[in-house]
Amino acid sequence: MRNFLKLVLSTCLLFLCSCGAYFNQPFDKNPSRTGEFSASTKILLDLPSAADPVEVAVYDFSDQTGQYKAVENGSTFSTAVSQGGTTILIKALEDSGWFIPIERENFNNLSTERNIIRSTKQDYIKNLNPNEPPLPPLLYAGLILEGGVVSYDTNIITGGIGARYFGIGGSARYRQDRITVYLRAVSTNNGAILKTIYVSKTILSQAVDASFFRFVKFQRLLEAETGITQNEPVQLAMKDAIEKAVHDLILEGIKDQFWGAKGGKEVNDKLVADYLEGKEREESVQLYDRVRTSRPYKNLISASAGASLINADYTTKELGAFARFEYQREINPYLNLGVSTSFLELNSGDQFYNKFGAVDFNAQFNILPFDNLSPFIYAGPGLFREINDAEDGGYKLGETFFKLQYGFGIQYFLSESWGLKLVAEHNRSFSDEVDKLVNGKRKDDYLTFGLGLNYYFNFKKKNTLSNSP
Repeated sequence: MRNFLKLVLSTCLLFLCSCGAYFNQPFDKNPSRTGEFSASTKILLDLPSAADPVEVAVYDFSDQTGQYKAVENGSTFSTAVSQGGTTILIKALEDSGWFIPIERENFNNLSTERNIIRSTKQDYIKNLNPNEPPLPPLLYAGLILEGGVVSYDTNIITGGIGARYFGIGGSARYRQDRITVYLRAVSTNNGAILKTIYVSKTILSQAVDASFFRFVKFQRLLEAETGITQNEPVQLAMKDAIEKAVHDLILEGIKDQFWGAKGGKEVNDKLVADYLEGKEREESVQLYDRVRTSRPYKNLISASAGASLINADYTTKELGAFARFEYQREINPYLNLGVSTSFLELNSGDQFYNKFGAVDFNAQFNILPFDNLSPFIYAGPGLFREINDAEDGGYKLGETFFKLQYGFGIQYFLSESWGLKLVAEHNRSFSDEVDKLVNGKRKDDYLTFGLGLNYYFNFKKKNTLSNSP
């Protein structure tokens, strides 16, 4: 019974935290329903009305990848993405209200039907009513929309986590694919390509399972398992990307004054400003959702505090206090040069305890300088000096030791001016007398760990007056 309760508890925790769809499993047939909205459908429908909708023709917006759906044992003859891109695009154009789509994909069917109507009128209806009007002319488009699905990349990210203990275990796995579409607007007046829009959309697949396998009694085996897999529909992801492309095409056209909203210049300016702000934010996000941010400041000051740990001749090691103030200058985005001053305690309990002041010169290499979460490594020479208690209650300086320090850390940028960092450092001295005990050939050294706050800034340039005419 206790093992069974463990199974129930672990399963509940796993699925409560990982997969809400587990509690929405279908148990009966569902009737037909209106198709779901994608994430971009609402922003497309929320656009203000166009001052003058534009007639557009879509001849073909197809799958240009040529890929087939992948399976474990190879591939099938089923395509990886929907072949109905033209239909999805026409629906998006219609929903926007900014375009009047004209039938061109199956123009032969339309032309054939008009010929049948014309022939029928000539042979039958016209003899009964000589004033029967002819068929009205077809609309012609001012724009042709071209493009298609240009790539479908599978398994751009895969991963998972799992654990098993005495027959009780669970795991979670995920996979991310990516679909990319291009949409371009071509003027029928002169054939010029007015705009080209590029949109990508990731597709997420998740799988969660839990299992239990245990002999509860002699020749009595209890085995149970449960799980769920959730795949984002490719068609819905394709719809999302196409609708986003149509939305961006409308806003790009407003920006270049190809068309506009009913509200006039004020509404157009507001739409363009919001669009450009969102576009800048989206363009800063690289592949794998990495956020790329420019750093306009060349100088930083940093204050950090933490703990120090001596590694010397005494076996006893206790944590001591550590504090540092630092200045750095950016040479390029990947390299900083800096100087710092520190206070630290080295503590071996009753055997040794002392305070030290240190000055370090470091060269820091920023591994991902444009990411919000940026790791770095650094190294350089330095020196540290004893700070002894004086008899009058003050302090006096003692012996000075030279050292080399190197460390690594990670920084998270809270804003352009502020960053939070976590650092671990190893300080290697050139002396075995730091702890007042000479034993063996190994030199004394110590570790420091700190949490700090960085402030980035630029020095103000002084205004200079020129005497030249």
